Amino acid sequence: METQEPGDGITDSIGPWAARAADPQYRAAVLDLLGALAYGELSAFERLAEDAKFAPGIAEKAALARMASAEFQHYQLLHDRLAEVGADPVAVMEPFVEPLEAFHRMTAPSDWLEGLVKAYVGDAIATDFYREVAVRLDDDTRDLVLRVMADTGHAEFAVERVRQAIEEDPRVGGRLALWGRRLMGEALSQAQRVVAERDALSNLLVGGAHVRGFDLVEVGKMFNRITETHTKRMAALGLAS
Repeated sequence: METQEPGDGITDSIGPWAARAADPQYRAAVLDLLGALAYGELSAFERLAEDAKFAPGIAEKAALARMASAEFQHYQLLHDRLAEVGADPVAVMEPFVEPLEAFHRMTAPSDWLEGLVKAYVGDAIATDFYREVAVRLDDDTRDLVLRVMADTGHAEFAVERVRQAIEEDPRVGGRLALWGRRLMGEALSQAQRVVAERDALSNLLVGGAHVRGFDLVEVGKMFNRITETHTKRMAALGLAS
């Protein structure tokens, strides 16, 4: 079920963090990126721990608990990196709290299966987004981002359980397909909002630290690539996108 991800196989280098951080625009972009990613990981930990309460059995509950633990470890790595480069982790994360919480409010799952699909689809969209950015990062930040984006077990676990549920009751597939489309729409809407509001981050996304100005066309192309990858993942779940 693995597909080529944006950012896979990258060999070009713009140098280490120490050489790039002197550029205030680049530094601001990276802090934005790490702040958004850190709050996302903290939120994922909280969500998975909450979802574990609705697991149908002990094995499923334990699986979600392991995933939640992995997400918190990723958060800690990002928190420590922000502190290491002289930033206040809480202050850097703050601008991303409201957009992410808005996404979760609008996409609260109604049952165990919807929660599984949300974890799978939501994390996958975030992974694609950050891998798109990774091609423009210094070596140190890129390595950290790709490490944090490593699969915590969501993909295999979700695909197995969702496919099993559809096999047992094919009607489930239609409902979950609609749910997946809603998740994708809300995720893209919130991501586009964040990119549009954070100038340094949007500049980094469309062409690197030397580009100035929000380029709607280039950002649109990026989100199109993310949408195409989402379609493949939905197919892996046995769902129409």
